[in-house]
Amino acid sequence: MPVPVRRGEDLTFAIALAARAGEVLMDRYERLERIDHKSARDVVTEADHLSEALIIEAIRAYEPGDSILAEETGEHRAIEGDEAPTSGRGRLWIVDPLDGTVNYANGIPFFCVSIGLIVDGVPSVGVIHDPTRDEMFAATAEGPALLAGTLGTPSHAISVSEKEQLSDYVISLALNGRAAISRARSVRKVIRISRSMGSAALALAYVANGRFDAFVQQGGLSSWDVAAAGLIAERGGATVTSMDGSPWFDLAHAPKSIGVLAAPPAHHGTLLGLVR
Repeated sequence: MPVPVRRGEDLTFAIALAARAGEVLMDRYERLERIDHKSARDVVTEADHLSEALIIEAIRAYEPGDSILAEETGEHRAIEGDEAPTSGRGRLWIVDPLDGTVNYANGIPFFCVSIGLIVDGVPSVGVIHDPTRDEMFAATAEGPALLAGTLGTPSHAISVSEKEQLSDYVISLALNGRAAISRARSVRKVIRISRSMGSAALALAYVANGRFDAFVQQGGLSSWDVAAAGLIAERGGATVTSMDGSPWFDLAHAPKSIGVLAAPPAHHGTLLGLVR
């Protein structure tokens, strides 16, 4: 049976759902400054779980035939159908109800809700919601990357950095493994400055509108970090690959094993050469 593809409807649903999940996060975020550290950990856990439960319940009601892969609770088979969520067949929602947990717990306003839809193994819809700035990054596989506020602000198309010189680049950079220090030094020598913000999904989405000129992270990422944000960056005009230059999305990748490099096409190859 053909898998239904209705990107416009799915995108509208995902945007509204991410906004609702963001409200859950913000309600508890505002309480964190008024309680002690031990209690704060409980609030963060509660916010994470409540946000994820809301998302899963809404997807179940929207389309019972869809599977779900969630950061907190793992794989959820479709109510209708028996495909394994990560089989690469059918419709699979990949969600992170709170990316940037440490930031959230410490009152640092850089975290997000990530909701992506994968159809037959290919990213189809992506939404990243930053509730602290009331911003929604979104894209479908055949449309432009979009940015809007959730309070009625019209969405507008966004695109990657147009800076001509790599020496002007501000990059989200996180390297590890063999010779990581020397490779990071090589990158920093040719760019303006690097940053590490604590929410990979939001930082990757920032490539789509040029807030970050590029995003480089070697390993440590999972599908729920990249499924939505990678699509948004790509539809914003970035070249997005794994750290060896191969396709950036593959459901077969184990959690925390994914590395991604996203950059404008003119400088992607140079950066890839520096970090390999």
